[in-house]
Amino acid sequence: MRDKRIKLCFAASSGGHLDELLRLRPLMERCDSFLVTEKTAYRPAGLNVTCYYLLQVNRREPSCFLRLIANGWLSLRIFLKERPDVVISTGVLAVIPLCLLCRVFRKKLIFIETFANVKTPTMTGRLLYRFADRFYIQWPQLQKYYPKAVYKGGVY
Repeated sequence: MRDKRIKLCFAASSGGHLDELLRLRPLMERCDSFLVTEKTAYRPAGLNVTCYYLLQVNRREPSCFLRLIANGWLSLRIFLKERPDVVISTGVLAVIPLCLLCRVFRKKLIFIETFANVKTPTMTGRLLYRFADRFYIQWPQLQKYYPKAVYKGGVY
């Protein structure tokens, strides 16, 4: 049974970040939700939610800034079409514009710092920490970098 009270946007770049986010699949499928990720050959199997795709962004490529701008426009279109109440993200670059739009439209942002970084914060985490309504860490060692973060263990 779907919970129609709030609309959730799940946003993550491809690869491990998307894999982490898909650990929340029971919540994703129980609520009125949609997924935003980078366009790659990989497609999540058996996912019963609408999926939108952004351009892949690599900070080491010269086209990084242009791709972020393009993703900003794509994110705006998605945001205006879907009108989510909450954005839940595990990062990285491609979804930053979507997370920032969440704040522009006065919606809630929940950020989950990646499981991969045990001792140091990510660049995306450091950026979005100040904008997130709720910020989760998966390792207690990160509490010194994110004092207001919530530690509940890992998603795995």
